[in-house]
Amino acid sequence: RMAGFYLPESRAPQTDMSGQKPSLKSGGSSQSRFQVAVVTEASSTSPAPAPTPAPAPAPAEESKGRSRSVGFLDSGALGSAMDIGLPPDVSHEPDTTKSDSVSLHSTGTGHTHISDSHSNTYYMRTFGHNTIDAVPNIEFYRQTAAPFGEKLTRPSLSELHDELDKELFDDGLANGEEPSAAEEAAALAAKESKGGTIKFGWVKGVLIRCMLNIWGVMLFIRMSWIVGQSGIGLTIAIILMATLVTTITGLSTSAIATNGFVRGGGAYYLISRSLGPEFGGSIGLIFAFANAVAVAMYVVGFAETVVEMLNDVDALMTDELNDIRIVGTLTVILLLGISVAGMEWEAKAQIVLLVILLGAIVNYFIGSFMPTESKEPKGFFGYNTAIFLENLGPDFRDEETFFSVFAIFFPAATGILAGANISGDLTDPQSAIPKGTLLAILITGVTYVAIAISAGSCIVRDATGDHNDTVTDTVNCTDAACTLGYDFSICKEGGCQYGLMNDFQVMSLVSAFGPLITAGIFSATLSSALASLVSAPKVFQALCKDNIYPGLSMFAKGYGKNNEPLRGYVLTFCIGLAFILIAELNIIAPIISNFFLASYALINFSVFHASMANSPGWRPSFKYYNMWVSLAGAILCCVVMFVINWWAALVTLLIVLALYIYVSYKKPDVNWGSSTQALIYNQALTHCLNLTGVEDHVKNFRPQCLVMAGYPSARPALLQLVHSFTKNVGLMVCGHIKTVSRRPNLKELSQDHARCQRWLNKKRIKAFYTPVFSDNLRHGAQFLLQAVGLGRLKPNTLVMGFKNNWSDGDMRDVEIYINTLHDAFDLQFGVVILRLQEGLDISHIQGQDEPLSSLEKPPLGSKEVVISVSLAKDSDSDSCPSKTTSNQSSPLIMKEGGKEESSKTKSPLSLTDQRLLESSQQFKKKQGKGTIDVWWLFDDGGLTLLIPYLLTNSSKWGDCRIRVFIGGKINRIDHDRRAMATLLSRFRIDFSDINVLGDINTKPKKHNKLTFKELIEPYRLKEDDMEQEAAERLKAHEPWRITDNELELYKAKTNRQIRLNELLKEHSSTAKLIVMSMPLARKGTVSSALYMCWLDTLSKDLPPLLLVRGNHQSVLTFYS
Repeated sequence: RMAGFYLPESRAPQTDMSGQKPSLKSGGSSQSRFQVAVVTEASSTSPAPAPTPAPAPAPAEESKGRSRSVGFLDSGALGSAMDIGLPPDVSHEPDTTKSDSVSLHSTGTGHTHISDSHSNTYYMRTFGHNTIDAVPNIEFYRQTAAPFGEKLTRPSLSELHDELDKELFDDGLANGEEPSAAEEAAALAAKESKGGTIKFGWVKGVLIRCMLNIWGVMLFIRMSWIVGQSGIGLTIAIILMATLVTTITGLSTSAIATNGFVRGGGAYYLISRSLGPEFGGSIGLIFAFANAVAVAMYVVGFAETVVEMLNDVDALMTDELNDIRIVGTLTVILLLGISVAGMEWEAKAQIVLLVILLGAIVNYFIGSFMPTESKEPKGFFGYNTAIFLENLGPDFRDEETFFSVFAIFFPAATGILAGANISGDLTDPQSAIPKGTLLAILITGVTYVAIAISAGSCIVRDATGDHNDTVTDTVNCTDAACTLGYDFSICKEGGCQYGLMNDFQVMSLVSAFGPLITAGIFSATLSSALASLVSAPKVFQALCKDNIYPGLSMFAKGYGKNNEPLRGYVLTFCIGLAFILIAELNIIAPIISNFFLASYALINFSVFHASMANSPGWRPSFKYYNMWVSLAGAILCCVVMFVINWWAALVTLLIVLALYIYVSYKKPDVNWGSSTQALIYNQALTHCLNLTGVEDHVKNFRPQCLVMAGYPSARPALLQLVHSFTKNVGLMVCGHIKTVSRRPNLKELSQDHARCQRWLNKKRIKAFYTPVFSDNLRHGAQFLLQAVGLGRLKPNTLVMGFKNNWSDGDMRDVEIYINTLHDAFDLQFGVVILRLQEGLDISHIQGQDEPLSSLEKPPLGSKEVVISVSLAKDSDSDSCPSKTTSNQSSPLIMKEGGKEESSKTKSPLSLTDQRLLESSQQFKKKQGKGTIDVWWLFDDGGLTLLIPYLLTNSSKWGDCRIRVFIGGKINRIDHDRRAMATLLSRFRIDFSDINVLGDINTKPKKHNKLTFKELIEPYRLKEDDMEQEAAERLKAHEPWRITDNELELYKAKTNRQIRLNELLKEHSSTAKLIVMSMPLARKGTVSSALYMCWLDTLSKDLPPLLLVRGNHQSVLTFYS
């Protein structure tokens, strides 16, 4: 099965990725709790020791919900276990081992085979000893259980690397990949029950289809007229121009088609998978529509011929136009019948049509060598130099030009994607599409040129059809017909019926057997119509399956063993019918040409873009393409669009643009690894590197914030506020320090990460989520402060929430919290602390749908909480921490203060929780009129001023005015105000008011001093009341304690904080936000308890307050 992977019978792939029979997978912990830990490293003959039962699992193990036992003897499923010499009772319990290498697949007959090539005996033969490691195999690289074989999973790294008691997880598919294995498995099973699917090789699937589609109506009906108008020379130029466009596109198509496995959906699939859903979605719709309209074009060509035949025998039903409509309608109904009958019938019909078509072409060439006298009056004289020379140059009439004629011919070249459009029905699209398409372009191009030269060499432009118009007056007669004895000069006045210019059916006149040409016309038109009628629904079905346009999903449904898009057929039929009623070939042709050309332009552009993006995944096996040639092809296609019909080109571009904008706006949840992503990565990398080459300049300073937010949804207010001043200005990173007491489960970690990033995207917060594992908050913060960022994209400001409940918890946590601030200052970071009176953390409130945060504690005593973080199968629902799933959950012990939710039912929220929830949403909405009060007491480089300015620039805070408060001496208030006003106007920062506070140093009120004294009482060391040794010992053990000496030393500073709080309440109690200079504490001399008391006292009972301290480097400048 590894050598040739086209299986003789299409087997149903296993739906259970772990490789076990689905029936054996028991729910929850009912699986055997015995640990089979037999690892045979010796030769295959030595018997393995008997498995010993593992000790009874500890209670913590119980809470995992299941105990999956891992035997590293993976072949324990069946037969191959015997070769290793296991006791028979063990080898027949597939329950006890996770069989990874043994591929079990059902063949739809009820039996389950074990494919020996994946069992361990296979690896023993390869490496001489038993290993769980798998050798390279194509099956491991399938995205899903693809039609050619079943998807196998190679052993994961953790299965090979982790300790034996580590629990294993099944790896599912990442979000946004191709259809799920289960869906495809079901589809395959359905196909099996009905017999194999029909797949075509390159001749039947691509070459014949493309040739039939390219040799369309134009070959017999319009080719002679084009030669008449443009002359032989320009006709060949027209053919070569068209062929150049299609050849470049053919090469590009081949490159994309050979860059990986191609599914159904033709041009749409190729473009969407390389350029992404925006281009793919817009082109898919247009391309499907163009094919549907092409049905009308070909059918009208067919109907024209039929009606002319009826006209010849005077058997018209009504007038010509209505007859075309009647015949066209009947024809399209017949074609719909053939295509709905299924691909096999359609393919058989195509071969019959090809034979007729080839017969007609040969018949024409034979006829051109057999001139007869009866045909001469109608303009056919056989090959003649005089005629050739006369027809060499152009003779445009009826306001035709070179480009208008080109526009009418070009649709004759547009069949090149007929093979690619049924890519899903080809046996090997990768080799079939290049071979078939390019050969078809060559053959048809040569045919067109041959017919142009032939027709131009043996038929005159005008003929009367009257035998009596022989030459009488040789003097005035100068054209080629005169040398052959006929005088058609009367035709210059118009009204002649024959000749290249006038008779569209002149080719049947030339041919050896006229009716065969008519049959050829029927065959050419019908085959092209049939190919388009099949292509359009297939492309449309693929587009609808991807669910890019939500309303169209009903057309994705397929019927029968070949998954036929019957609904799409009906839709195509309706569109075709509508255009058939126009019944004018020359009006329909330019519209379609433009739609096809837009598709070609994008296919060419895709190749250029993919080569440009330089992605390692772009490695087509078809090597004969060049990115610049593809770009030239794309430009050429656009030029040709405008040449053919400028208004149709504009309409096409507008439609593409509108659809592109729509899809970009909707952002479908798909990930196809498009070259757009690759290019964005390339550009981002280049720009990051370019940035590092330049020193930072104060004019370009941006607050780049590292926000200690825990789970993003735990502190929405903090994130919303920071996002208001970093959005489109600076970097924002949500740091999350996880303090866990066991080794983190990486599977959980990545799911958590994806979920948090998704939450941020959903809330439109432009930020990165970065979790780290650490033993405490301080170490985690040190990791983040030092390591987060890339070159110049590195945080320079630490943002934290204020620790509202600091006095209830363990003082060691306060020590850690304050030391984290010191670390930030040590690393030259600015620091911002947000305090809301209600608090920030809402993670303990039910229904917030996120696992608890580990940064700030809810206001209950701290205790270790075991939270089972569930790994619900659908990773989109941010699962609640309390809901555990029995089959996949693991304990995550976090240092948590907090209520563990006891009941799953939503209890009504307490009043404090309601207030907390309301306040957590306050920065989400527009703030309305109000003030942002900036207490810029100390110069920290200007960060205290820059943040409010950036806030007022955002739409939510746009109506707020800035009020500035500064400290000053009572006798110099005016002077200080003027100085500050000058500074602010130099900085070009608008303010509504400047208040100079002369009474900052007044003593605070007595009762406030008492309150402060009560606040610090529990944290004092009181060294005067004990032995010096005991005091030193206590201080060493509890370094946060406040010494009497320190209290005395910082008495003035303490009083200032109390006084400032009084002033804040007096002046800013109605502000929307207060931004205030944060007091600093000298490291090593001010204990963390005292510093915490200062911050608490300063900021309590106030509106939302930001304490800001820059790193004392200027962030504002008034120089240009």
